[in-house]
Amino acid sequence: MSRIGKKPIAIPAGVTLSLDGQTVSVKGPKGELSWTVVEEIVMKHEAGELTLAPRDESTRARSMWGLSRTLVFNMVFGVTQGYEQNLELVGVGYRAAMKGASLGMQLGFSHEVDIPPPPGISFTVGKPTEIKISGIDKQLVGETAARIRKIRPPEPYKGKGVRYGGEKVRRKEGKKK
Repeated sequence: MSRIGKKPIAIPAGVTLSLDGQTVSVKGPKGELSWTVVEEIVMKHEAGELTLAPRDESTRARSMWGLSRTLVFNMVFGVTQGYEQNLELVGVGYRAAMKGASLGMQLGFSHEVDIPPPPGISFTVGKPTEIKISGIDKQLVGETAARIRKIRPPEPYKGKGVRYGGEKVRRKEGKKK
């Protein structure tokens, strides 16, 4: 039995959840998301709660149960509160600035790196070395942050690069004579 799958998903006020076959659509104050649940999962929407259960006791149904519940819960959380990921730029001359809606970064290359935001994602630059990525889709926020970090990942000798907020970089000792 899935401990996560057994928990019902509470639908807060201001959020409308609709089921159309296996498709779940969630609409809230921040936006709208939809996702198609696999056929092995049965959904019931009653009394402000959504419960998910496996259709049978197959291995695939049991493994998809907790995953489906978590993905639907993330959709409900995203349309009510949203998700955000912070990135830090560490290095001399490394900085970021907004260019309209896109993000322009100087990361030690001979050119400036411009990143247009995917649909549903917004960038915010508080300080020149801090970037905030926000949106309603948890996967898209994390994926966008990972793509930006991949441009210049932190290196182990000086620690320069793009880091997640609060990320600890293991440092290596340099060459010795």
